[in-house]
Amino acid sequence: MTTSDSLLIEDRAAVRVLTMNRPDKRNALNNELTHALLAALQAAERDPAVKAIVLTGAGKAFCAGADVKEFGGFVQSGNDDAASAAQAALERAHLTTNLHRVFSQMSKPVIGAAHGHAMGGGAGLALACDMLVAGESLKLGYPELKHGIVAAIVMANLVRQAGRKTAFELVSLGEAADAQRALALGLANRVVADEDMLDTAVGIAERLAAFDAPAMAATKRLFHRVADLPLQQALDASLDTNLMMRSFRKQRANDQ
Repeated sequence: MTTSDSLLIEDRAAVRVLTMNRPDKRNALNNELTHALLAALQAAERDPAVKAIVLTGAGKAFCAGADVKEFGGFVQSGNDDAASAAQAALERAHLTTNLHRVFSQMSKPVIGAAHGHAMGGGAGLALACDMLVAGESLKLGYPELKHGIVAAIVMANLVRQAGRKTAFELVSLGEAADAQRALALGLANRVVADEDMLDTAVGIAERLAAFDAPAMAATKRLFHRVADLPLQQALDASLDTNLMMRSFRKQRANDQ
């Protein structure tokens, strides 16, 4: 089934596979694809039959980032109203931020399966996933500064996952990391042949989907809570989750 021509949706038992489907544009993120992807992730979160999600790209690339031709259209579409153009750009920035935000807000795990180019916003999507399976052809990078723009919205995840020195190198030099370097930097979890990438990601998702759903949700929620907390606050949050899950299991046992 599809939500739009730009995004394919396939259910493999409890795993939902989302495939960005603009192969002629290296799956560049235009408004249609960005809206469709955000809506599909939110729908998967609401669907009790879906336990895990895989995100990948059709053709020879994962995602080349923002569709720069569409950005140019904000100004060059024949509308001379500068305020309208500015409003369109602002709405797009909020849409992109909401897309990157939703990954950490979801209770269900999202596994990325990335090959070929994952650039700018595409690299950001790859890192936003909870785990990443990289095809051997992966080229992951942030070339924005070379074009006089800033890798802004994607930087938050990058700094948290790569560390300061590595993150600054990636966004300032704009050099793409290949699959093996992405693995060494901790940005990818597995490197496999391109032809095995999707099946490997689905296999991981199937393993995660088999776990107790409330425990999986609590694990992901706690993971994101403690990631940036000071140690003592992180331990307090961990204790809260421990007590909550003990109470939950006891109540469920009594109900049975």
